[in-house]
Amino acid sequence: MTILHSIILGIVEGITEFLPISSTGHMVLVSNLLGISEESFTKSFEIIIQLGAILAVVVLYFNRLIKNSHLIFKLIVAFLPTAIIGLGIYKYVKELLGSVYVVTAALFVGGIILMYFEQWAADYIKKRNIPITEDVNNVSVKQSIYIGLFQSIAMIPGVSRSGATIVGGAFLGISRKAIVEFSFLLAIPTMCAATFLDIYKNRAGFSYDQFNLLAIGFIVSFVVALLAVKSFLKYIEKNSFKAFGIYRICLALVYIVYIFSVVR
Repeated sequence: MTILHSIILGIVEGITEFLPISSTGHMVLVSNLLGISEESFTKSFEIIIQLGAILAVVVLYFNRLIKNSHLIFKLIVAFLPTAIIGLGIYKYVKELLGSVYVVTAALFVGGIILMYFEQWAADYIKKRNIPITEDVNNVSVKQSIYIGLFQSIAMIPGVSRSGATIVGGAFLGISRKAIVEFSFLLAIPTMCAATFLDIYKNRAGFSYDQFNLLAIGFIVSFVVALLAVKSFLKYIEKNSFKAFGIYRICLALVYIVYIFSVVR
């Protein structure tokens, strides 16, 4: 991996982390296109630079978080399912990182779900007469637990952490804006834990040059994410998630064609 590779992947991470299109999946596919070998460091890089993007949320929501201990408690509750499951299957999840086949399949299936989940959720809520939670501060502890379980599905590369939580939140009766903000904030403990766990387990294997690459990717992803978060919030206020579903399906199909062309 070169410095240019680190910058490119940092840009990809910053743009895609908070969109329901899977930042990890995009980094795997882009790494493959750039010819970056999927060694242990590359997989760690793809995990660690996500924290740079997450810090953008800390900056943007800092004042709200320090004044709202109840919201922090609910974020911790939502984080617990992922933490427990993640510790148990960390080794297997990391083995999946780098698999373009897993990523492509997850992108395709997730794309179909994103195209239709809002209508499915609306019908489900109507039938069960579920009240709508309009504000992120009103998300309940019970809803937080369920959101955490949905987030756990995103440990499969290509699923999308934000996509999984947004879909789950919709079926829980949480408004579009509220679940997107909750998803943003939930990324803070989730990716902090994932990053520190990976650094702890692989700390002896990083060279000085590799730490420089991590620092560059980290900073680039942070700066780009600052812009991406604001843009995404403005977009979802007036638009559905269908465009992201179509994008995922198209990307998966294009990559399938690419894979077969390379194999031949």
